[in-house]
Amino acid sequence: MSGAPWLVVPAAGRGRRMSADRPKQYLMLAGRPVMAHTLARLHAAFPAARLCLCLDADDAWFDPAWVPFADWRRVVGGAERAGSVANALAAVAGEAADDDLVLVHDVARPCVGVEDLRRLGEVLAGEAVGGLLAAPVADTMKRDDGSGRVATTEPRDGLWHALTPQGFRYGLLVRALAEGVAEGRAITDEASAVEALGLAPRLVAGRRDNLKITHPEDLALAGMILAAQASGPTAEAPTGATER
Repeated sequence: MSGAPWLVVPAAGRGRRMSADRPKQYLMLAGRPVMAHTLARLHAAFPAARLCLCLDADDAWFDPAWVPFADWRRVVGGAERAGSVANALAAVAGEAADDDLVLVHDVARPCVGVEDLRRLGEVLAGEAVGGLLAAPVADTMKRDDGSGRVATTEPRDGLWHALTPQGFRYGLLVRALAEGVAEGRAITDEASAVEALGLAPRLVAGRRDNLKITHPEDLALAGMILAAQASGPTAEAPTGATER
């Protein structure tokens, strides 16, 4: 495995739930597009990484000036996240070794902590299966009955919120995604594809403010998180949880 990881950032989504005039990765956040913040965080943690940025073929908003990486390439995104990641892996097939580490991060997570990123990279450097940033569930979890009422309360012990980045060896990730597609499974994240192979990715506890911008109110919340992070340590470090 080479020292520098590959970074894959799916950014081909249209962000329809935001009800905005442009995809959410191009909305302004603290004076810069969301994408610019996300790429800056990744670069601060992994300055020598090789980036695959997955964009819609008809993307008219992207500006290369937002990319701080020296080694990067634009890849045509797929209809879904898994398709974008698969396209990125195919684009570097002649360069990536099977045991190279590939980190996949949501473009709509601009608040990810640089220290979390570095720690994830350190943990996964010696991890054969791979793993992901995650946060233990703190809220009471309800399962609905299909009609908007509570069916049952689910025990939250052992439940985690899956975050990103998620990191796996190149060869394993290619295999996991290909088998998932061949079997017609819904692939919501890279970890679920690897789990389907009978493997157990490692959970690396991360900060709870690693917000994914999905709904209109999330943009304002992300702005407050960035401001708080800039003023000093504010988010409580994960407690009561260990890396598994």
